[in-house]
Amino acid sequence: MSTQPFFVPAVIILVVSLPLVLGLIPRNRVYGIRTRQTLSDDRTWYSVNRCGGGMILAASVFYLLVALISPYSGAALLAWPLHLAAFAGPLLVSALVIARYARNL
Repeated sequence: MSTQPFFVPAVIILVVSLPLVLGLIPRNRVYGIRTRQTLSDDRTWYSVNRCGGGMILAASVFYLLVALISPYSGAALLAWPLHLAAFAGPLLVSALVIARYARNL
């Protein structure tokens, strides 16, 4: 499993998202989902970061499941694009959903 092209970044992102999901990170300008709205209010900060952390966590788990079901061997022509799409696609969707969620609070 660790030979998959995005295994290490997916695990790092998964680990980094856990404190956000658990609400362990106070408002700051370095770590978390930082917008004008989230930095101005604790309730908004924790709400957006829990939602965003959950989305990012789900994106990482999705990639890890794809890597488990369809391991990258380097031989298949479509293996690299599949893994790239499975890694980057959910992260992009998460970013868009988080941005919309943060705007609507």
